Amino acid sequence: MRCYFQAFLLCMVFTFLSLLYVFNQLASTLEDRDDWNLKEQEITDKRSHDYGHLLRKNPGLTGLPHREEELDRERSVSALKEHSNERSHLAVVACGPRLEETLTMLKSAVLLSKKPLHFYIFAEDDLHDHFRNALDSWPRTVQTKFNFTIYPITFPKENVKEWKKLFKPCASQRLFLPLILKEVDSLLYVDTDIIFLQPVEDIWALFAQFKSSHIAGMAPEHEEPRIGWYNRFARHPYYGKTGINSGVMLMNMTRLREKSFKNDMTILALKWEEILMPLLQKYKLNITWGDQDLLNIIFHHNPESLYVFPCQWNYRPDHCIYGSNCQQADQEGVFILHGNRGVYHDDKQPAFRAVYEAIQKYTFGEDMETSLLQPLEASLQATTNTYCGRASHLFTKKLKQSIMSVQQDAARKR
Repeated sequence: MRCYFQAFLLCMVFTFLSLLYVFNQLASTLEDRDDWNLKEQEITDKRSHDYGHLLRKNPGLTGLPHREEELDRERSVSALKEHSNERSHLAVVACGPRLEETLTMLKSAVLLSKKPLHFYIFAEDDLHDHFRNALDSWPRTVQTKFNFTIYPITFPKENVKEWKKLFKPCASQRLFLPLILKEVDSLLYVDTDIIFLQPVEDIWALFAQFKSSHIAGMAPEHEEPRIGWYNRFARHPYYGKTGINSGVMLMNMTRLREKSFKNDMTILALKWEEILMPLLQKYKLNITWGDQDLLNIIFHHNPESLYVFPCQWNYRPDHCIYGSNCQQADQEGVFILHGNRGVYHDDKQPAFRAVYEAIQKYTFGEDMETSLLQPLEASLQATTNTYCGRASHLFTKKLKQSIMSVQQDAARKR
């Protein structure tokens, strides 16, 4: 009996010390938040008369966290109609040698979108002028389609080094977007190595599919568990069967800021700004993919909060390198191409590189069918000796439709 009592006492002491540690981390996080003095960045948007669009509250379908499914459907239909002409808000984080890659991503967005865009560009200070000069050099007719704002890279100042060295420099900046862009309700975040093959407003329209519980949308990391990374190697919790990929992420930032998250550190539900640092401290020795792993852990414990969209919205070499394993892309084509692991800049996946270079080399104002699509199709013919090259007709299927739609729209406006 005495042994049992001693064991019970030891368990109680251990539990108390664990709770003390978590509360200490929370207190530190809250102090960081209070001390986090963000630099006031001048708005580099030379078309600032449209800035009022940032304050909208409808795209993310904000509201009470729990509603009946019928009400969700009604709101989705209503929101879809309401958003038909709204501006899409797109954020990207660029550090190091990512300038040209980011500009190519933004170029693909502008080329195919028929509705206005606002770009939030988070970049190291020495890249700001390069971005500004490049975007200001685009033709006037193109500039009328978008606004942009450039921000510095900003982390909580007490933990700058830890966040900066997580996975890749600046990659974890995306975790803090809801805390920086406080007036923005909803946002599409993308990595720099994204190429849009159809209009941005098409993925933006997925916000209308969110239920009242959804705060973010992402695609699965893998479709085929036999080649999945998380289910084979992860040393931490992850979402679903194969995890999620954060390279393309829809964020209802209002809901994200308001939600209290279940977790495995304390019985208390924690706010977004409270959960990040304790989570990093607990798992930093077990995570490989940095902030993406942290998102997987969060949504593992809060699965009802994630809207999962199909793989053609985030199509990576993993979907074709061992043979085609994205069924939705096989049926409808690729919507967004994600050239991760540097495949736009080496010879490992020539089909991906061909798409990137076609967008990069295209000159604004030229006929997109003859100056972009046809040269791309010719380049892809030379890649059919690779698995992804054999699936490259899926890369141009939706692109062809998008170009045709843009040209028809331009003809109507003449």
